[in-house]
Amino acid sequence: MLVGELYLESIRLDQCSLVHYLYHLLAERKISLNDHIDQIDLEQADHQKVVEMIQNNHLGIRKLGIYSLKRNAKDFVFIYAYSDQEAIEFFTETFWERPLNCHEYPLDFELARGNGVITFREMKKEFGSFPVVAGYFTRGE
Repeated sequence: MLVGELYLESIRLDQCSLVHYLYHLLAERKISLNDHIDQIDLEQADHQKVVEMIQNNHLGIRKLGIYSLKRNAKDFVFIYAYSDQEAIEFFTETFWERPLNCHEYPLDFELARGNGVITFREMKKEFGSFPVVAGYFTRGE
């Protein structure tokens, strides 16, 4: 795999730290997009600069998550949000109640939809803005 491919894949997977490290190493000309990933040496990075870039969100990357918020013993709401706190606030504003709990799910979690299977990562492409309700689940008895 080439550095350029890893860079794009890291962006797609919301790997904020890795994207910033690769960006820094590219900007400092320690690596190039056409190098093989074996040539990446993160020790060549100025870690303090990268930390500042991440804290300042230099590249504008915000990690989007999918959160399951429990309404009652059987009903759950799935919300895409940038943090658990944002998901809880959106839930409270939308349903006029506080969730019983909030758990983050992996974006690659597969769920049945219609006659097929989809991941939360694939499903998020169907939405234009966040936070947003992705769906509902009722646990059977």
